[in-house]
Amino acid sequence: MLNARSCDKWTPTVLGLLRIVVGFLFLQHGSAKLLGAPHIAMFDGLQLMSLMGVAGILELVGGSLVMVGLFTRPVAFILSGQMAVAYFMAHAPEAFLPILNHGELAAIYSFVFLYFAFAGGGKFSLESVFKK
Repeated sequence: MLNARSCDKWTPTVLGLLRIVVGFLFLQHGSAKLLGAPHIAMFDGLQLMSLMGVAGILELVGGSLVMVGLFTRPVAFILSGQMAVAYFMAHAPEAFLPILNHGELAAIYSFVFLYFAFAGGGKFSLESVFKK
C-alpha cells in the first residue's frame, strides 16, 4: 500500500529511473536527426548548422548527459528552454491547446526537464558517484 513514508523512501530511486528513461527517449530525437537512426525521412539532408541541426545536437548530447546524470541541472535547464521554444515556434501557432497542435510532448519534456533542473539527477547518476 502506498503511504507518504514508503513513497518518500522511493523518491530518489524513481527520480533516477525517470531521468534515465526521459534522457534515453530524448536522445533518440537527436539520433534520428543527426545519425539517421532510427531513420525518419523528414530529416534526410538536415544541415548541421540549421535550427533543426542545432536542436539535434542539443537532443543527442543533452539527452545523453541527462540519461547518465552528468551536469544534470544545467543541461536540463537548457533542454527545458529548448522544448519551450520548440513548443511556441512549432506548435502554438497551429492552435491554442496542446491536444490540438500536437505539442503535448514538447510541453511535457519542457516541464520534466525543468523539474530535473531543480531536483538534480537522483540515484544512479554519475554525479552521485563523483560526490562519493
